[in-house]
Amino acid sequence: MVTNNNSRKSCKAPDKGGQAMDRRDMLRAMGAALLATSAFPLRWSAATEGKKQKLLYFTRSAGFEHDAVKIKNGQPSISDRILTELGKKHGFDVVCTKDGRVFDGDLDQYDAIAFYTSGDLTKPNKAATPPMSPEGKQKLLRTVASGKGFVGLHAATDSFHSKGPPNQNQAAVDPYIAMIGGEFIVHGAQQEATIRAASPGFPGVKQFGKVQKLKEEWYTLKNFAKDLHVILIEDNEGMEGDCYQRPPFPCTWARMHGKGRVFYTSFGHRDDIWTNPDVQAIILGGLAWAMGNVDVDVTTNIDKVTPKASQLSY
Repeated sequence: MVTNNNSRKSCKAPDKGGQAMDRRDMLRAMGAALLATSAFPLRWSAATEGKKQKLLYFTRSAGFEHDAVKIKNGQPSISDRILTELGKKHGFDVVCTKDGRVFDGDLDQYDAIAFYTSGDLTKPNKAATPPMSPEGKQKLLRTVASGKGFVGLHAATDSFHSKGPPNQNQAAVDPYIAMIGGEFIVHGAQQEATIRAASPGFPGVKQFGKVQKLKEEWYTLKNFAKDLHVILIEDNEGMEGDCYQRPPFPCTWARMHGKGRVFYTSFGHRDDIWTNPDVQAIILGGLAWAMGNVDVDVTTNIDKVTPKASQLSY
């Protein structure tokens, strides 16, 4: 069930002696209200108080840097551009940075924090972008647990890896992995995969549809949090590559981390994924939920919709 926090309006009765709204005016008003509220649950839902919100988009890579976050010839990356354009369209600001020192500063100014990152972000990288401090990492985790929204995109699960063999489910995971809810293992060749919706009430899913076949760099994942609310499922049937020979598993989910709302989607490698309006609807839905603009039932469903998600067969 979705509740659009921006659609709660009160109706006052006319003053005594005033003239009641005629039927045509009433129908027009009802139609306008229905149109306004019906559009929001599909994608973006604005804040109740109508303030302009702010998203921190962090794209530092301490491992492999994806083209989607690369700054080329001084121009913003495609993910920077798309998120900024979506923000302009829907009324929120996006602050893009690769400077890890931002986490030592004021995080209260942001309504949510989004990551498209890789590697240990407290370590130096080839681009010499300033790393997060260990204290900054802890501050991020505390900030999310205290109620800040967090959105992870694609390689965000390829950050702060847990110790141990890469293709095993570890008994103890890195605190960041515990927060985001899953961990990258490996990916195979880009190919089509069948993506199935598991949470039709989550904003953006209605536009995405019940099932789609999309070409992408598909991640295989492990160390799923036990309390995941699975939104989209990666169905590996017919996929090529040993890493995909396993039961279906979550590829987009939501969970509560303390008081904070955490959303993750493995979408985000290819340019045509970033420009796909159905994928944009999923990302916008996740942002709206993480920012607290829309209330959704995120009851745990991982054991029901992907009961063998942690079964690795390679």
